[in-house]
Amino acid sequence: MNVLNFVNAFFSDSAHWHGYDGIPQRLLEHVQYSALALALAAAIGLPVGLLTGHTGRGGNALAFIATAARALPSFGLLVLIVIVMGFGLLPVMIPLVILAVPPILVTTYEAVRTVDPSPVDAARGMGMHESRILFQVELPVALPLILSGLRSAAIQIVSTATIAAYVSLGGLGRYIVDGLYQRDYEKVVGGATLVAVLALVTLAVFWAVGRLAVSPGVRRR
Repeated sequence: MNVLNFVNAFFSDSAHWHGYDGIPQRLLEHVQYSALALALAAAIGLPVGLLTGHTGRGGNALAFIATAARALPSFGLLVLIVIVMGFGLLPVMIPLVILAVPPILVTTYEAVRTVDPSPVDAARGMGMHESRILFQVELPVALPLILSGLRSAAIQIVSTATIAAYVSLGGLGRYIVDGLYQRDYEKVVGGATLVAVLALVTLAVFWAVGRLAVSPGVRRR
């Protein structure tokens, strides 16, 4: 039985479309985990990246932190945190946030640092406050690259949030973990397919956000 047959059998089974283990419920759980982790990572990475990018200070420290965070294995970190803290949502959020902060932090910093200095100098010459320069001059130009960092972080979170199933939570990883335990490869392939589709949908959402949020003049650069 090939992969396409597994996919067809999984999605054509009506039992997979309702109940606590149905696709809508597991998909909703996965989206909730991913959205929460992305929001927490953005709350950390965006302010720090904007501030350091605007001031030009701390670039080397950010690069070191980002490299160190990327080197941490998400699953190994999850196991370690569960041993220390026990089961729950928080042990899942910690590795997901650590995974997502570096791309947001680094791209935000680089996005602000690479803004053409001419309009920034002109704004300072007009007496604009530094916060207004950041949000009214630098941020609109840096927004496409900032969104690319958020998009990269979101894709990584969506793909990695399957680890929640290893600590008895839900999400699409439930199909993969349960399928492997039960040797039900139809369920494993179906769960993996859903994760891949959700990642593609996430890409589409960020493309739409970029079309709406980024001014046409900046997009054409």
